[in-house]
Amino acid sequence: MYVEIMTPDVEIYKGDAELVQLPGIDGSFELLNNHAPLISALAKGKIKIRTGGKERFFDIAGGVIEVHDNKVLILAE
Repeated sequence: MYVEIMTPDVEIYKGDAELVQLPGIDGSFELLNNHAPLISALAKGKIKIRTGGKERFFDIAGGVIEVHDNKVLILAE
């Protein structure tokens, strides 16, 4: 799936991912390829992105996520 993480100031990640783990307001959740469409609020925490067997982490203070057609858009604070 294709993932973009953007803040009001800068785009912090753009690329493919096998797995995305997010801090939801009701607890953490994960996305895999072909996930159902989704819009959700995000809490303060870490986003984990796994691609090619490597993991990257990004700290956020909250935000929103939209998932549609294997594209994940995260607007983070």
